[in-house]
Amino acid sequence: MKKNKTVTIHDLARELNVSASTVSRALKEHPSIGKKTIQAVKELAQKRGYRPNRLAVSLRSQKSHTIGVMVPLINRPFISSLIHGVEEAAREAGYQVIITQSHDSYEMEKDNVQVMFDSRTSGLIVSLAMETENCEHFSPFLDNNIPIVFVDRVPEKMKCHKVSIDNYNAGFKATEHLIEQGCQRIAHFSGASHQNIYKERLRGYLDALEHHKLPVDESLILKGKVLSAEEAVNLTEYLLDLPSPPDGIFSANDTAAVSAIQYAKSRGVKIPEELAIIGFNNDPISMIIEPQLSTVSHPSVNMGKLAFKKALELIEPGEAAHIIKNQSIELDTDIIVRASSFRNPT
Repeated sequence: MKKNKTVTIHDLARELNVSASTVSRALKEHPSIGKKTIQAVKELAQKRGYRPNRLAVSLRSQKSHTIGVMVPLINRPFISSLIHGVEEAAREAGYQVIITQSHDSYEMEKDNVQVMFDSRTSGLIVSLAMETENCEHFSPFLDNNIPIVFVDRVPEKMKCHKVSIDNYNAGFKATEHLIEQGCQRIAHFSGASHQNIYKERLRGYLDALEHHKLPVDESLILKGKVLSAEEAVNLTEYLLDLPSPPDGIFSANDTAAVSAIQYAKSRGVKIPEELAIIGFNNDPISMIIEPQLSTVSHPSVNMGKLAFKKALELIEPGEAAHIIKNQSIELDTDIIVRASSFRNPT
């Protein structure tokens, strides 16, 4: 047998002097095959480095037992935790996971959708790119009844299955926390306004101000493209240079909130006495920054597990199939109060 040749079932069959179908059944431990034959086949398969051709199996059965996961950026703690949840649930169900990232680019997301479709994935779990406003590129999946479950960044108007958090309530609670600490001029760092998660967090912020009879100052509502650390430096600089700077900031992610703390401190601003700050996601960095960052918890691992569970229900429907169409699952969040916002007013 040549060294670099891919070992097939037929190679194993010739070496053992049995049929290829016997080898195939032995590898699956089919009851029609004796234990000694099964053991001999498995030992030789391991020795020769045999690997099953999953693509060929999927072409025959029309089932790949593979889930595609499309996310904006893998290196963000929230996203990596989300993927962990998907992978853990998928592994328990005997599914493999293929992961792609859009880098928040609409065009790259479109390319990734085509790759996933060509790879014959059994289903798709998607967190939309920041640039994405139109979801027509998911049509190949929808037209062929291949399940899609959107998670976290979900389309607002599209009828589909979604797993997200109550972003409105989270935004309200985060803003209200700053008000309870004595803040009167609260700024908000928001993401792209067409993304539902940022729209809802902004709505919660505005309603909290109104509920507590505080005026809305449009100059304090700032939007970033991706809410990066670099963007946050510029946004915080703008705020601190205002004739009447804010005394609180609610950031729609932790990355921008941490950057705001660092820049404000470099300007001699005392945190939280002069500027109280709260972020969103409870990323690990929130515990490393000094002072530690108050934030909103985001049940990312659980969201990943629920997204896969819903996808699996659609791929392998049981008795409850199609009872709930286009289901939206919303999870609650909690405020985690740390030193960056806690003033303990008397």
